[in-house]
Amino acid sequence: MKKTIIATLLFVSSILTSVHAQESNDLPIIPYPQKVEVGQGIFSLEKNEQISIKSDFPNRSKALETSLKSKLGIKSSNKGKTIRYQFNKNLPKEGYHLQISTSGITIEASTETGAFYANQTLEQLFFFYIEKNGLSLPTLSIEDEPRYAWRGFMLDVARHFFTVDYVKKTIDRMALYKANKLHLHLSDDQGWRIEIKKYPLLTTIGAWRTFNNQDSACLEKAKENPDFNIDARFIKTENGKKLYGGYYTQEQLKELIAYAAKRNIEIIPEIDMPGHFNAAIRAYPFLTGSTKAGWGKDFSVPINPCQEDVYAFTQNVLKEVFALFPSKYIHIGADEVEKTTWENNNTCQKLMADSNIGSVNHLQSYFIHRMQRFVEASGKKLITWDDALDGGVNSNVTVMYWRGWVKGAPKEALQNKNPLIMSPNEPFYFDYLPNKNSIFDTYHKKIETDSFGSTPLLLGGQANLWTEMVPSEQRADYLIYPRYLALAENLWTNDPSKYNSFISRLDRQYTLLDKMGIYYRLPDLTGFLQENVFIDTASLFAATPPHSNLQVHYTLDGNNPTMRSLLLDKPLLIKKDERIKLSTFNKTGRQGDIYTINYKKTSYQTNISKPNTENGLIAKYYKGYFNSTSNIKPSEDSTFVTSSVSVPKSITAPSFGVDYVGYIDVPETGIYSFYLTCDDAGILKIGDQLVVDNDGMHSAQEKNGQAALTKGLHPILVRFVEGGGGFTLKLQYSFGNSPIQDIPTSWLKH
Repeated sequence: MKKTIIATLLFVSSILTSVHAQESNDLPIIPYPQKVEVGQGIFSLEKNEQISIKSDFPNRSKALETSLKSKLGIKSSNKGKTIRYQFNKNLPKEGYHLQISTSGITIEASTETGAFYANQTLEQLFFFYIEKNGLSLPTLSIEDEPRYAWRGFMLDVARHFFTVDYVKKTIDRMALYKANKLHLHLSDDQGWRIEIKKYPLLTTIGAWRTFNNQDSACLEKAKENPDFNIDARFIKTENGKKLYGGYYTQEQLKELIAYAAKRNIEIIPEIDMPGHFNAAIRAYPFLTGSTKAGWGKDFSVPINPCQEDVYAFTQNVLKEVFALFPSKYIHIGADEVEKTTWENNNTCQKLMADSNIGSVNHLQSYFIHRMQRFVEASGKKLITWDDALDGGVNSNVTVMYWRGWVKGAPKEALQNKNPLIMSPNEPFYFDYLPNKNSIFDTYHKKIETDSFGSTPLLLGGQANLWTEMVPSEQRADYLIYPRYLALAENLWTNDPSKYNSFISRLDRQYTLLDKMGIYYRLPDLTGFLQENVFIDTASLFAATPPHSNLQVHYTLDGNNPTMRSLLLDKPLLIKKDERIKLSTFNKTGRQGDIYTINYKKTSYQTNISKPNTENGLIAKYYKGYFNSTSNIKPSEDSTFVTSSVSVPKSITAPSFGVDYVGYIDVPETGIYSFYLTCDDAGILKIGDQLVVDNDGMHSAQEKNGQAALTKGLHPILVRFVEGGGGFTLKLQYSFGNSPIQDIPTSWLKH
């Protein structure tokens, strides 16, 4: 039998075929309404046609009139077809009814907010149904309201700064997709971004920094990807030093708040404390008391919660924040606090003894409770990250859950009667690198989990963009879009059964993202392996790119592909070891991700004779923190037998390493593909071959590779490192044309 291995690069053609085969007549809008009925007729308007607009919501009807005038030259008069806005007291606050008949459009709502969301639905319909000579909308009936009250997005402007104009663009995009909460992270160790008139050093000193290690990392990445270039508008030279920074004046923030309010978006400010406060501490060193500022064991040295002048300072800051932001909420972070510095502080030890405070966790709660009393006396509500639960908070605090590895935190908050906002790092941290699963994971992430279900205390959810490695607007756009659209539909419609419809609608939405000037991430190329082996020859097949506006170009010389590189439009025969780099390009020349595919000519690994094996692998457990698989210490702390390659539930340490050692017993000779997903680092070796290299500290991601194996036993090693937070480990395989699946437990021996 000729030993020819055909490695087919399918891209997403097979996925698209199945999706488009199931494509329905759904309207091309996101998020999809709760109830839609599409009729047979058409509502049409020709260019410069006159229409009659009647309204109980003049602000919203005026906005629609302006939109139609700019798009089609439509003029309002008492003649022609009718657009009518009607008050309906029976509809929910954010709900609306939209009726389109052949003779007109009727919008019903009980509030300006509901009418606004009806307009956003119409704006998307206008984009997709405007033709050369006018507008032709299908007749339809929509009954719609959001599933969750909190539909948020957090933009971190502290690590890297963004202009007022970019924040406005973010607000416009959020509004179009019916979000209503913009959480601005205004302060952190790396920068203070809000003018506080009582403490001017917060911006003259705290808003600026010399380039830090994250800036240096961005500049290194910028050598290959210009999205990592640091925005020159935020760089200045002072006393011969290059400084990065910036801040919003109070007048600029008032402008942003008003701009957002017109689009039904509430801006929630965050002033992170007592940790993540180093930018302020640099300006006002007294905030740490006798403790030297800088870096502690895990995080930056926090402010001293045992000094009265610290409370005077933080409360004076918040007074000015309250005066600016009409939001009823103030977020004070309370996450990742270096509490060990308090253990060694005499002032804190005295306060803890005098006040019967049993631990530094409870000392943080003491700080939070004092700030909470001040916040509530000012007519506001306090939000903290879920870290604050560690020392206890009372039921008036709204908890924002982010630590996905602390599985019980949401249930704990709800049992304590805390209002809860779901923002788990996986998959709602949009600074985590997107991959082929990101849109699926974001769309399907449950806001209500099996552990607590539906409750009025569950406000909703949001995604967060932390910007340590996001130095430009282009990089921010790349990370946010298009998965933000999956989040929008999750929080509004919350119907996993609409996913195939969503993917079809997203395919059409790319043209709208183009029109808005969004530098979104181009669709993934999938269906191939990063590491391939073959015995005789292999073929890299051309296939339909994942979008009609895309082409695939490749190189064989190690250089990154450009629009001038070879076009992958026919099968590529592989006869020798090759490294192929390929990428998608749209019609404007914008490039998608670069994929590196390695092919290695090999022979089958010889099996070994090992009688008397038992089921399962030996797991060697290593205590401690290791930043890569190569740095695991030489001797294990304990061993146990496991039937699968996964993180045992019995392991609760925040960081550790595990080796899974034994044999894999494959049932027939051939080339096997393996898929290793881990957070953080992991590798797979079979025999003496490194099959999958997924090393390094990162969020959950899949890497894959192949091994040519004869039937029988082969030594196997899976080495895994958990750095803290992810606890994700999964090993799967495929063989021939089989789907990707878990490795049978009967294959694993020791």
